[in-house]
Amino acid sequence: MMDFADPEDLPDADDEGELRPGPLWRHAAWVLGVTAAALLVGWFLSEFRLGAPDFGIPAAAPGSPWPLLAVGGVTGLAALGLLRATAARVLVYGPGRVGFVLLVIGIRLALAYRPGAPILAAGAAAVVLCAAAWAGQAVWQERRHPAPAQATPTRSRNGAGRGR
Repeated sequence: MMDFADPEDLPDADDEGELRPGPLWRHAAWVLGVTAAALLVGWFLSEFRLGAPDFGIPAAAPGSPWPLLAVGGVTGLAALGLLRATAARVLVYGPGRVGFVLLVIGIRLALAYRPGAPILAAGAAAVVLCAAAWAGQAVWQERRHPAPAQATPTRSRNGAGRGR
């Protein structure tokens, strides 16, 4: 049980974010890895709709899923790249989780309904705009309440970056 008698033990809003500085190759590998994981999870969540009709489950819609997965991959690279680039400069709460969930939902819906090009483009734009709004909120919070200069570069929920 946490004792909140000491002001140092109070949860801080800055402890919720993740500041991810580092070399460019690490950011690129992170974006590629999370995008690939989201593509796989979206594929597996939709697989029962993509399988053979031998089991009595009709396919979601005719057509190949590969162009939809390609659009999902490009969308994921854009959205997760935006979130990771923002997290390298300011504290962003859960950039990987937010981007992963947005991309999985988009891929799941695209593979289930196989929309036309305009609707698919609107869905991809919605995912990127949601990621931009999340990153913009983090930048706005950072400008409104700047982090202290003596703070450590990585802060986490457990207070490991507090220097205790």
